[in-house]
Amino acid sequence: MSIVNRPILLTALMAGIALAQYMSLPAFSQPTQINGQPIVVLKRAATSNGAKPEFLSATILPGRGMNLLQITANIPGKGEIEILATPSLDEVARQLSGDAFGNKSFSTFGGAFLVPYANRIRGTQSADGQSITTSWNGKQLTLPANWSGKTPGAEKHSIHGLILTRKADDFKVSPDGTSITATIHGGNFDGHWLSSTDLVIRIDLGSNSVESTITAKNVGSESEPIGIGWHPYFTIPSGRRDQVRLHIPATEHVETNNLDDVFPTGKLTEVKGTKNDFTAPRGKLIGNSLYDDSFASLVRTHGEVIVDLIDPPSHYGLHIEGLSPEIKTIQFYAPKDKPFVALEEQYNFGDPFSSEWKGMDTGMVTLKPGQSTTWRVRLQLFTPAS
Repeated sequence: MSIVNRPILLTALMAGIALAQYMSLPAFSQPTQINGQPIVVLKRAATSNGAKPEFLSATILPGRGMNLLQITANIPGKGEIEILATPSLDEVARQLSGDAFGNKSFSTFGGAFLVPYANRIRGTQSADGQSITTSWNGKQLTLPANWSGKTPGAEKHSIHGLILTRKADDFKVSPDGTSITATIHGGNFDGHWLSSTDLVIRIDLGSNSVESTITAKNVGSESEPIGIGWHPYFTIPSGRRDQVRLHIPATEHVETNNLDDVFPTGKLTEVKGTKNDFTAPRGKLIGNSLYDDSFASLVRTHGEVIVDLIDPPSHYGLHIEGLSPEIKTIQFYAPKDKPFVALEEQYNFGDPFSSEWKGMDTGMVTLKPGQSTTWRVRLQLFTPAS
């Protein structure tokens, strides 16, 4: 964090904006920093006296790629709940300590932002198994091999971008404590990417919405591909996943080789009449099975991709609204029998540089020098019809 932020943080503390207040526990019992930067908590006062759903707080880790770690909200009849599946800050700090690639940021909790690509990228593995090599427009990319399936001998590959361990170069909290804006000068992401990229990440907390915006700008001298996504783990307030309903406005499903590697085959299949059809307006029961599925050919409502997560026992509904036209896929991940699901609005398909796609547009945006692209997703609470 640059020196210029210190008076901002002190002002925020003096104003009672809870930059050192975490969850419902006393500030002294919780870590105040992760990866050398303060944990920031945006807060707003409740205004409905518990009568309607409203967001209350958002916890962000500037030291970990601006990970949107937790969101809280009031739900009538349930009181204050956590929107994202995240352990205590002590446990988060413990798990992230020594996490060289940032895998814990997306594999177990919170809401990691994924730049300059979401999902998996395959390639030729290095002799030491630490990296893979692929290419884009004839130019070579060498990426960390930070993931593999659980099957013995599963192929190592790169997953979920290059900012998971990055610190924000600077960040500012708004005077009212409900908004934060950060800059990450990504450069060429430690030699793993082409050209040079600046990122501006903003998170806004309101009573009716939490909105995240990421703008990537090519500040280098050559063209580059950019994909942006998010990996939020949404809780199920009732804990009854078997009763949860999901609406995904997608007419096609991305075929993969299996649910361990989850490598796309390059084939899209219609969802109508299949187990992957979640297009019903009031959603479809998801049960307790394992999902790790990508959906495409997204149907927009007033230009937005609106995914609905509905927990009838809790009278709880959440809209996940993709506001950027570049969003082309929805990844739905749900471990078997767990009380949470991940719903990821992403620019790009999995393994976007693969020849399996046979020249199809796989969602990576090409930025020429000076060009930028903006990913924007909004969360809104609602009470589902009984």
